[in-house]
Amino acid sequence: MSGTSPSSSARLSRRTALRGAAVAGTVGLGLTACSPGADGKAAAPTAPVDLGQAEDVPKGATKLFKDENVVVSRADDGTYKAFSTVCTHAGCPIRMLEGTELTCNCHGSKFDATTGKVLHEPATVPLTELKARAKGGKLIVSP
Repeated sequence: MSGTSPSSSARLSRRTALRGAAVAGTVGLGLTACSPGADGKAAAPTAPVDLGQAEDVPKGATKLFKDENVVVSRADDGTYKAFSTVCTHAGCPIRMLEGTELTCNCHGSKFDATTGKVLHEPATVPLTELKARAKGGKLIVSP
């Protein structure tokens, strides 16, 4: 005999089972965060989108439009560039912009917001470029 009573073995089994369930639940949450949501938020624009006043993106600046999954930069000469902020690695919406660097919180991929180029893997494909223009004082982005 091992000296362990049947009731303490049963308690240990339940504890182990509960820990396993907690870990499985955490893993499941992580997988959910990596997939595009059913509400379509992790989709790039499929039609022209009015992002508001063109002047809201000053020359030499970059702005993230989270609700539209778009990042827009404006060069010193006044031209605009736009990219989808749906990560090319796993389809997560990118929600963090620091300077001109976009970071996907799902797996840590990093992109240059002014060129769409991958700066850090696991993504290996650049962000999808969108058309951006000022029209009537409004900033319009389209696929």
